[in-house]
Amino acid sequence: LGWKFYDADDYHSPENKKKMAEGIPLNDEDRIPWLCALHDVLRREEASRQDAVLACSALKKIYRCVLVSGASALASNETERPGGNTALKILFVHLDGPIDVIARRLEKRRGHFMPPELLKSQFETLEPPRAPENCITVSIEKSLPEIVLEIERAIFS
Repeated sequence: LGWKFYDADDYHSPENKKKMAEGIPLNDEDRIPWLCALHDVLRREEASRQDAVLACSALKKIYRCVLVSGASALASNETERPGGNTALKILFVHLDGPIDVIARRLEKRRGHFMPPELLKSQFETLEPPRAPENCITVSIEKSLPEIVLEIERAIFS
């Protein structure tokens, strides 16, 4: 697509990375400042009229709301930001798959601060996106070209 790519893991605080490396799941208090920082990154891209892809484990609906509207999402359920700024237009792509498939993939990952043992806690926290959220769900059991094509169709339709 030629869009900028951001990995949300690069924006975790040293404290969050240390906590995960020790096998301690993050809580809302840990995640909200991280999500607000990611919202700011996306807001800057929008201000520059740039499209971007953000890989992020936005596990709960409120986390996705923070990505769309920033910290104002915590105070209300509105899609408008105070001061008249509209919310970011984000297509959420939920890459869905069985825990055993994802666990096998995580075990192959090297040099990452999140151990595979935290996967269960992420599944327990997960609130899959659904309407009226702007989202699609794509199975990770499809081939990579099929996954990409499905996402591209959703973006450009």
